[in-house]
Amino acid sequence: MKPYSMVRSIVTPLPEPNVDTDQIIPKQFLKMVTRQGFGKYLFYDRRGPGFVLDNPRYAGSRILAAGDNFGCGSSREHAVWALQDFGFDVVVSTSFADIFYSNCIKNGLLPVRLPAADMQIVIESAEPVSVDLESRTLTLQRRAIPFTIEQHHRMVLLEGLDDITRTLQHEDLISAFEQNSAVPSVL
Repeated sequence: MKPYSMVRSIVTPLPEPNVDTDQIIPKQFLKMVTRQGFGKYLFYDRRGPGFVLDNPRYAGSRILAAGDNFGCGSSREHAVWALQDFGFDVVVSTSFADIFYSNCIKNGLLPVRLPAADMQIVIESAEPVSVDLESRTLTLQRRAIPFTIEQHHRMVLLEGLDDITRTLQHEDLISAFEQNSAVPSVL
């Protein structure tokens, strides 16, 4: 997982409530065994003229501004992979489904929760927005909007530590424990 750095980008607005993971990445694409290649299937059943992801204005956007309860539904990590593979580094919403939020953190996608009034300003922004995890601020039109994130989650993202990498940081302690806790063989 790469360490998070500040993101500056135009915002892709998708202010619909209750967008579930089945919409984000439909079930027929869950057979792939790597994290790459899911981006082309992001919102597959909704793509086409008139859908925001197909609007050239938002090409290259790294920030998705979503509606309430984004990522609800089944707990598919593939939804996060699809968002990242498409190019998003940040998803901003008033609320996220708990499992989706956790999957974002575990995979290096920054989920930012904002109050509804601030969220509306972000959705309507035509200017690039900056999201700085170090200072926990989202800045647009010279206005800094603070956001909260658990310190543990913040450090995991800033350092680019997935679960395996975090575990391997304690490899010496794990090995020592295993040696001291070894059960003698009965044979």
